[in-house]
Amino acid sequence: MCSVAAALSFAFVRPGTLDVIACLRSATGSPRLRWSKVCAVQTISPANTSALILAAGRGERMRPLTDSTPKPLLPVRGKPLLQWHAHALARSGVSRLVINTAWLGEKIQKHFELQPLFYNHGKLSNQEQKQKQVEIIYSHEGQDFGAALETLGGIVRALPQLGDVFWVLAGDVFAPGFEFAPQAVQRFIASDKLAHLWLVPNPEHNLTGDFGLDAAGLALNRPKDAGHTLYTYSTIGLYRRALFEAPWCDIPAGNPQGVKAPLAPLLRRAMDHQRISAELYTGDWTDVGTPQRLAQLNSPLTPP
Repeated sequence: MCSVAAALSFAFVRPGTLDVIACLRSATGSPRLRWSKVCAVQTISPANTSALILAAGRGERMRPLTDSTPKPLLPVRGKPLLQWHAHALARSGVSRLVINTAWLGEKIQKHFELQPLFYNHGKLSNQEQKQKQVEIIYSHEGQDFGAALETLGGIVRALPQLGDVFWVLAGDVFAPGFEFAPQAVQRFIASDKLAHLWLVPNPEHNLTGDFGLDAAGLALNRPKDAGHTLYTYSTIGLYRRALFEAPWCDIPAGNPQGVKAPLAPLLRRAMDHQRISAELYTGDWTDVGTPQRLAQLNSPLTPP
């Protein structure tokens, strides 16, 4: 039986078990730690998956458009680029969204204060869904450290606000048909992998690709000059917290020193140990990295 005599302050799942470690406060208010079987606490499941949108870049190649507007807020087909991802995540049931910022981050925060997100949570009837507001948390790297921390540094900075399994995606990528499917989260949870990446066919600006992909769905660390078939990382992936902890990553959770670090070297090390899976996404996908690509997406001649 599970006791509810004490208030649960926090809980997290111990890897590889159905136990949790809980910080319980007694009637006197003093904390005590104990291991207990899962009982009415948050566990890893698609229903409580969080997400991190990377939105800290300066957007140098997009200047002068980004001199007064952060790149993720540039309009694509009638709404800010970042909003496409945010709406898709909310539709999938993601209840907590973390956004990292640096350049003009206050404008991103203001945008979502004026236009809050809601996700479906249970049913009122056979036809109606209950809706709850998505919790949005900001990791303001520009305010805290004066500049963006690169991808790995930014993820580790936001790690205390994320769950044991979470989505990571770039705020400057346009993929209107991508679904952040709970089924994909469930498959990933059931696997032993540390990350699952979505790769795309190589665009003109990255013809040599990033990573290989084998028939079993493993992402491969392959050199670009050895005749291997490589694909481009879409910047959309599912990740486990464990990838950003020892022994894989030596930056402390929360990145208190503001260490700047790229993500690719960490992914390649994990690939060498067969700990990263991947799949090929063939839907519409654009890295909105130049004014020309943005203009093409907004051209009336471009199919919606």
